[in-house]
Parts: sequence; structure tokens; C-alpha cells
Amino acid sequence: MPFYEHVYLARQDLAPAQVEGLTEALTAIITGQKGKVASTEYWGLRNLAYRIRKNRKAHYVLLNIEAPATAIAELERQVALNEDIIRWQTVKVDALETEGSAMVRKVDKDRGGRGRGRDEGGW
Repeated sequence: MPFYEHVYLARQDLAPAQVEGLTEALTAIITGQKGKVASTEYWGLRNLAYRIRKNRKAHYVLLNIEAPATAIAELERQVALNEDIIRWQTVKVDALETEGSAMVRKVDKDRGGRGRGRDEGGW
């Protein structure tokens, strides 16, 4: 089966628990179509580059999916109908990442580099 990365942006006024419930609903769509969600990553509430439907921020979520094309078509149909999702994108990839996305690696790098003072070339 082909591999996909699906990223969606949920409205800023949703609680993280509601975003998690939305992710579970999308996972159920994929598994109902004989697919598998290999991993999910919640990237948090982040600023948008420009306003989308009066939202300045959005909850970012990544799904790594192994599923047939029909499952992806159903997923995108359901996402288009959902008013809580303001943007989404699905990309077909050759292989799924195993150690985490670039966003997760960036956050880990940022956290490790702060507060060490002179050891890191700081003041």
C-alpha cells in the first residue's frame, strides 16, 4: 500500500482535547477503509502566516498513513465537510519517517540549545 503524510490545521478556538477527538475520527475513517495510521504528531497551536477564515492561529496535526487511494479520497472528502478544519494537505511519500518529522526535531533542537550560557557561545 502507498504511504501518505496528511497535515491539517484546526481552528484556534478548539481545545486540544477536541483536536485529539478530531484526529481519532480521521483515524477511524482510515482504519475503516482498510488503511493504517502509523503515527500522529500534534505540533501545537502555532501562528499562521496570514489570516484564514478570521483565524490568526491554528492547531497543526500530522498523520503518517499507509492506506489505499480510496481511503485517502474518503478522508479528504470528510475533511472538506468538517467546519473545524481550515486547511489540509495530503502528500504521497516513498516511505514514512520513523524518528519524527522535521517539526519535532526542530522543537527538540530549540529546547536543548537554551539556557546553557557560555557553553553554547552565548554571552
